[in-house]
Amino acid sequence: MTATTRQQTWDLWFPEAGATGLPFARGRVNQVDVMWVHAAPETLAVIVRDGDERVVARNDSLKRTGRQYPLTRLAIRGWAVVREDRRPTEADLSALVMLPGGEVGVLQAWWNAPDGSEWRWQVEFYNRK
Repeated sequence: MTATTRQQTWDLWFPEAGATGLPFARGRVNQVDVMWVHAAPETLAVIVRDGDERVVARNDSLKRTGRQYPLTRLAIRGWAVVREDRRPTEADLSALVMLPGGEVGVLQAWWNAPDGSEWRWQVEFYNRK
């Protein structure tokens, strides 16, 4: 395994926009099996590539599975990406969160009202050259 294969690129598209879809977010991260997405559209197409640009997982039509939540959980299962629309739990803290455009941070805290009418969350961003 080369150093570049430990990296992944998560490429998210909104396939129902325009004639051929629109890019939603694209981010490069250290290899993970789960990526949370903020403000995901109703349908996503996702391609995950390793550092050598080989496709490791994909799904061309991930439809929202219920009501709209502020965050959507994407997970790699074999060669596929699956979608789960829900709120994060305590077990999800320290997971990566991708914002529209592709910036990726770490989920530090999450709280929501029991009825879902409000929420508060913290994400940490870090980079180095």
